[in-house]
Amino acid sequence: MNRGESMPSAIQAPDLCVGIVGTGAMGRGIAQIAAQAGIRVLMFDALHGAAANARETVIGTLAKLAEKGKISAEALAAAGAKLEVVTRLEDLASAKVIVEAIVENIEVKKALFQQLEDIIGADCILATNTSSLSVTSIAATCKRPERVGGFHFFNPVPLMKIVEVIDGLLTAPWVSEALLELGRRMGHTAVRAKDTPGFIVNHAGRGFVTEALRVLGEGVADFREVDRIMRDVAGFRMGPFELLDLTGLDVSQPVMESIYHQYYQEPRYRPSPLAAQRLAGGLLGRKTGRGFYNYAKDAATPPDTPVPTTLPARVWVGQTHPEWADVLREIAAKAGVEVETDYLPSDDALCIVTPLGGDATTACVEQGLDPLRTVAIDCLFGIHAGGGRRRTLMTTPLTTAAMRDAAHALFAADGSAVSMIRDSAGFVAQRIVACIVNIGCDIAQQRVAGAADIDRAVTLGLGYPKGPLAFGDALGARNVLQVLETMQDCLGDPRYRPSPWLRRRALLGVSLLTEES
Repeated sequence: MNRGESMPSAIQAPDLCVGIVGTGAMGRGIAQIAAQAGIRVLMFDALHGAAANARETVIGTLAKLAEKGKISAEALAAAGAKLEVVTRLEDLASAKVIVEAIVENIEVKKALFQQLEDIIGADCILATNTSSLSVTSIAATCKRPERVGGFHFFNPVPLMKIVEVIDGLLTAPWVSEALLELGRRMGHTAVRAKDTPGFIVNHAGRGFVTEALRVLGEGVADFREVDRIMRDVAGFRMGPFELLDLTGLDVSQPVMESIYHQYYQEPRYRPSPLAAQRLAGGLLGRKTGRGFYNYAKDAATPPDTPVPTTLPARVWVGQTHPEWADVLREIAAKAGVEVETDYLPSDDALCIVTPLGGDATTACVEQGLDPLRTVAIDCLFGIHAGGGRRRTLMTTPLTTAAMRDAAHALFAADGSAVSMIRDSAGFVAQRIVACIVNIGCDIAQQRVAGAADIDRAVTLGLGYPKGPLAFGDALGARNVLQVLETMQDCLGDPRYRPSPWLRRRALLGVSLLTEES
């Protein structure tokens, strides 16, 4: 039986032994889920006493789970019995798989694997938990690079039920198949990816925070308003600036810069000087008490702007998207506002436009409207006459305060919250989600991973309401394509050029999850 046939079955063997090198947060987490899966775990750390302390920490964590009734006392005892501390690398010789979870330094990882190669058996897999380094490069100096693969977990490992299995250029198929099987045995969803910067999850995550930083940098809205819009309109659990504060700019900014430079300054991944400046100033986020939000003081988010009381006398709605126009007219009628239906508005009507990817100014000029009276509304994420969590309105640079407030009053009359932003190509949610979808499509186009695996990895690894490809399907691939093309025309930035994967499926009218035959 060759190695490719025997290794997956060996992964399921009751006597499987896995070595963990590095017992920090990641190493402890991997050790915990392995022990809970009935795998014998050998824990090693170069720092004296660290592995023993890590074992006690894991057992303490499991004990708390047992106290809460989430695992049985028997499961606690069985998992604890599987955790063994070793004090020499040579003690890892019996392992079938060794997972390194040490410092994110490529030279240190290479040196470790070279040491291990003189100790381990011929069929032992060397797996790296690197989040940002090239698996191919780590394997390059090994005598047998074909048995080196990526095995990237996310912190905290027991809760983040996703692991990326990375094929280096020389990784043998049996190695990746065995690691996929091991990830599944540990209770995680295992997805397979090529060795590219950021793999799947960190690669796909570029759209959310980098585009939000660009919105902030353009002065479109403040960070609080962006967070409100992305939570209430687009359905994210937290806004991009809340996420940056939670992760910490000391973690997020280097990743943004690393992926940007590893892709040779690809515009889609361009970082923001705003984040670099805040990192330099020590405004890291929650860990320092202050980031975009101030956690040292009362960090409560200020309430929405009070709703104006004066409704417009008359409202006219543009016809570029008739289905949206009908709903907007219904909203106005229910609020008791006179709705104009002529081809052009009267001289004192509030003019409502519904750009898709464009800005209020362009829509105003193209439709021959008065910029003093024109306000745009984002309808891409759904607009309903019965109200909604939040609606985003956008003014031209010349919209009067009276017309701005009248539009605010109108679209808040049914209880919806309203965010008022400055003129922007693509509003806020349109442009951020379009970038997320576009990057997900390009990951598929590059064949980094299968379309379904991309969405699985992103929903589990980033907690997005949908995977990027499913998000594109929900909004309509043609709509997303139009947002990107219009933004590229408005801003002249190749950052927004659509992926061929998106363009072709949008034109064909098929799901973005459709793989090529």
